[in-house]
Amino acid sequence: MSGSAGPRAGRFSTWTTRRWLRVGVSASLTVLTLLGLTGAWVLGRTASLSDDLVNVRSPALSTAFRLESALLNQETGIRGYGLTGASETLDPYRQGLADQATYTARLQELLRGDPDGLRDLQAVQEASERWQERIARPIAAAPVGSPSPLATGRATEGKETFDALRGALGGQQERLRTERTRAAADLADTMTLRNWVFTAIAAVIAALAVLVFEALRRGITSPLEQLGRDARIIADGDFEHPITPTGPADLRRLSSEIDFMRRRLVRELAFTEEARRRLDAQSAELHRSNAELEQFAYVASHDLQEPLRKVSSFTQLLQRRYGGQLDDRADQYIDYAVDGANRMQVLINDLLDFSRVGRVHRELESVDLEDVHERTLSSLSVSIEETAASITHDPLPSLTADSTQLGMLWQNLIGNALKFHRPDTAPRIHVSAERDGELWRFAVTDNGIGIAPEYAEKVFVIFQRLHTKDAYKGSGIGLAMCKKIVEFHGGTIAVDPDHDDGARITFTLASTRPVTEGPSALSTMPAVTRADEEQAP
Repeated sequence: MSGSAGPRAGRFSTWTTRRWLRVGVSASLTVLTLLGLTGAWVLGRTASLSDDLVNVRSPALSTAFRLESALLNQETGIRGYGLTGASETLDPYRQGLADQATYTARLQELLRGDPDGLRDLQAVQEASERWQERIARPIAAAPVGSPSPLATGRATEGKETFDALRGALGGQQERLRTERTRAAADLADTMTLRNWVFTAIAAVIAALAVLVFEALRRGITSPLEQLGRDARIIADGDFEHPITPTGPADLRRLSSEIDFMRRRLVRELAFTEEARRRLDAQSAELHRSNAELEQFAYVASHDLQEPLRKVSSFTQLLQRRYGGQLDDRADQYIDYAVDGANRMQVLINDLLDFSRVGRVHRELESVDLEDVHERTLSSLSVSIEETAASITHDPLPSLTADSTQLGMLWQNLIGNALKFHRPDTAPRIHVSAERDGELWRFAVTDNGIGIAPEYAEKVFVIFQRLHTKDAYKGSGIGLAMCKKIVEFHGGTIAVDPDHDDGARITFTLASTRPVTEGPSALSTMPAVTRADEEQAP
């Protein structure tokens, strides 16, 4: 017994949920179909017996009683006419003949499928015909007004003949009564069977429901609940908790795959933890380095400014006091010193501006770019007047941004367009703006000397100059600052390579600056600045 249970259990252990469901549903449908067919047969049998009892047996018995009544009326009418000769005494006879024909036809129709009943009816008809032939019709044919001699002469024969008719009627009624009683008993037995069958159907359905519920609980619900409990324990942080495979084969495979994923996650978490520790160490080093860079920026803005101002002041004083008194070589050296001190001061100031972008800024607010544009034109009014520049712009929107940085952006871009104009050609500058979904696309287009395609990326790198300081003044930080400002506000900036009549700088700005974690002091160094020196020939 135990030896056969092992292989059977092993065979069932390979069944998947789908197979269990398929087998269970098939078995349930088979049982329910058999019960349904049995119930349908019982219902049909009940309906057939009920129809036979109500529409055949009972009507046939009652019609047989009516046929007997019609024949009795005939006998009463014939007997009265034979004794009195009065014509009105024949009325029951005539009515009885009509009723006999009606009831006979009705019985023939009701007993069409009953040979014994038809034989009984035939016997009644034959007995009635003998009585009619020997007694009823001869007496009915006698003249009206006087008693019929046949009534007296055939009184004994008439009684015997009608008694025979009565016997035939009694036999017919007894058979019909017996058939009706048997049909009623069959109907009662069938109804009892019907009740038992439907009780059994209800009990089987209830048993199937309990069986299905228990099978689902053991085969699906309980394994899934166990899997869920294990998953919650793991989700709470106990990554070493194993997942126990239970249930059908596919659920056990699922549990095994999830447990494999858990083990892999444990390995990945260990690796990630090690990487995090290394990243924390690197972050601490970066914070230390940034702090040192912050200190350098402070020294550049305070400690270096004072010595530089002294160098610049004394070299300029030396130039004013001794200019022309020394030889030409000495005057040239003094000019070099003054120019170098001034350029160093400009470079330090530009570096400080560059480092502050994205690190030191005001609260974001709604900025009307029309006002920013007007302020930029006002600050550049001298350059605009000297170059006879024509500056136009599309209607400019309002953005949520840092107004100071956008002012630096506009001033650098328009200032570059003014600075790098063609000789003997008045600058024409146009600022365009169009909406593109959540972004605004801007472009500053000029008719200046342009930017060669090979320098399209280089111009946004800090300290990258495409011209000597003698040709164009500046520190080489302008477009790098513009890039940093645009990216700080969630946009991008580039040189339009398809524009060949001058230069076109295109950039995008978001209507609302994306929320990001604030950068450290110089963590965004290669980003955005003032556009001073970066245009190419």
